[in-house]
Amino acid sequence: MSTEPEYIEGNGFVAEIIRSHRKKTAQIKIEEGVVSVVAPKELSLDKIKILLKNKKKWIKEKQCIHQEAQPVSNKEFVSGEQFAYLGKHYKLKVITGPYKPVKLINGYLVTSTPNGSEEPHIIRNALIRWYKTKATKRLNDKVNRLSTTIGVKPSSVSLQAFKSRWGSCTPSGELIFNWKIIMAPSSVCDYVVAHELCHLVHHDHSERFWKKLEQAMPDYQRQKERLRDIAHRLDI
Repeated sequence: MSTEPEYIEGNGFVAEIIRSHRKKTAQIKIEEGVVSVVAPKELSLDKIKILLKNKKKWIKEKQCIHQEAQPVSNKEFVSGEQFAYLGKHYKLKVITGPYKPVKLINGYLVTSTPNGSEEPHIIRNALIRWYKTKATKRLNDKVNRLSTTIGVKPSSVSLQAFKSRWGSCTPSGELIFNWKIIMAPSSVCDYVVAHELCHLVHHDHSERFWKKLEQAMPDYQRQKERLRDIAHRLDI
């Protein structure tokens, strides 16, 4: 897949276009209200725009269902508001103009949208895309580093938006992380990664599991408590 996604501005949403050599037809995906289209490499943007136009009603319905299911947020998604990333807080800067994805520039999370802060859900979705991109890289780096220390190797690593957990280890050895953990300090992220990696050795929370985790991360208890204390703040 391409590492440089394209974007199409719809009516009330922005769709991310992800190119794939394996796809023969375009597929619209909506996760947490964020719209993306996984499309064949050669499919023109004009044809993708037609697809999005034809599916506009369905997209809006899916987004409404998600918004209604979301807990009430205290975020307004306006310039000056702070958002956490690896335990540090960065101010949001919203520019009115053609859509541009979030970038961390000189300590600011900068994004551009056609109607600025008048459409906070588009800004929120842009932030989610940015967080997921950062989480993919950072968590994979941590998995690679800590798996060597622990002496295990997961079959795969992916992200998901869990409601009440930070990570999961499947029987087949797949590690799944809640992307929101990337808001926490790096040492807390290490704890979550090490925790799931240790489940590749011990699939329960037995005494042997906790001993294995302590060997990999002697201060895991402190990081576990930190996560418990800040968990309610790791959301947008």
